[in-house]
Amino acid sequence: MVTENDLDKLRKLQDIIHEKLGLEKNIQEIPKLLGTQEELLNRLKKTFIERNSEFEKVKNEEVDLRNKLAITEAAREKSEKNMDAVSTQREYELLDKEIKDASEKEHQYRKDLQQKEKTLAELDDQIKRQASMIEQQEKELEDRRKKIEAEISDKQKQIDVLKKKENKLTENLDSEVVFKFERIIKNKKGIGIVAIKRNVCMGCHMILPVQFANEVRIGEEFVFCPYCSRILFYEESQEGEEDYFNTEDTGALSDLDDIEEEYEDDEEEEEIVNIDSEE
Repeated sequence: MVTENDLDKLRKLQDIIHEKLGLEKNIQEIPKLLGTQEELLNRLKKTFIERNSEFEKVKNEEVDLRNKLAITEAAREKSEKNMDAVSTQREYELLDKEIKDASEKEHQYRKDLQQKEKTLAELDDQIKRQASMIEQQEKELEDRRKKIEAEISDKQKQIDVLKKKENKLTENLDSEVVFKFERIIKNKKGIGIVAIKRNVCMGCHMILPVQFANEVRIGEEFVFCPYCSRILFYEESQEGEEDYFNTEDTGALSDLDDIEEEYEDDEEEEEIVNIDSEE
């Protein structure tokens, strides 16, 4: 037999389970707060690696240019020295061309070197700034991770307290009913037990058969709404027992407002019949 004490336990249990589920959801979602910061840190590290690779590439190009410049300078200087030993116009023209070509190459190499040095300086500055940002982000991330761990630990303690209260309340309740009840609360936004009035479930506002409503009123066992799955309990209608059970609409699917409109129509018809009888 379902007693008022059992229903009271379910109401208290409903609040406890709803709070517990909320805490468990928070525990699952809290780490997601780190996602954005971790993504930013990963992007910084990726860019840092790319900049270092680019720096090494440009550095190697700079070294190669310096080597080419040194070779070209040496070739030009050699040609200039050989000018003293020139004896023919043909030799002079050849050496003069070599000197001019070498001078042009030197000029281009120096120009390219200046650009490489500028690029290296810019990359070096970017690398230093990114290294500083990475260090700062890692520190902030670690601090936030510790705070989150502390927050999760605190919420877990709250859950443990709620579980003890839950176990105490469910000592004499059917374990299968409790299991279903918790699933209902999880799926029905924290509401697992509702009243039935005038054959209507106050959870989903669906009309239920009279026999079903009678089972709820008798209360021999817990009864679940066939539509929303919530546990039902009998609640006396203000209009009285006759208004509570509406046999004409048994088994229909309707909204509570529709039921009230139908009752208003019935009352108007009764008034017309009474007037006709008096006449």
